[in-house]
Amino acid sequence: EVQLVESGGGLVQPGGSLRLSCAASGFTFRRYAMKWVRQAPGKGLEWVSSINSAGTVTAYIESVKGRFTISRDNAKNTLYLQMNSLKSEDTGVYYCLWGEQKGQGTQVTVSS
Repeated sequence: EVQLVESGGGLVQPGGSLRLSCAASGFTFRRYAMKWVRQAPGKGLEWVSSINSAGTVTAYIESVKGRFTISRDNAKNTLYLQMNSLKSEDTGVYYCLWGEQKGQGTQVTVSS
């Protein structure tokens, strides 16, 4: 059974940082590209970032470039998203995505 378990979200002030983690199991993690997506209140899913299977190629939505860093540890079957200089518009539920499958998500709230 495939499981994706996101963690690391929380309430943070504008300008703060959070590090999200996604623990993956049930498939050969190191063979697949992974993504982070988010869903702001009242909106649909939005792609945030992708990383290839080796962790050598990354991509980001324009609005987070220079602030977010995606990475992975294939030995630990874990995907990460380091989020710095957070803004209110980064608020939402963040999910890691394998194919079309996602976990339960982790809530990120950026507010003063």
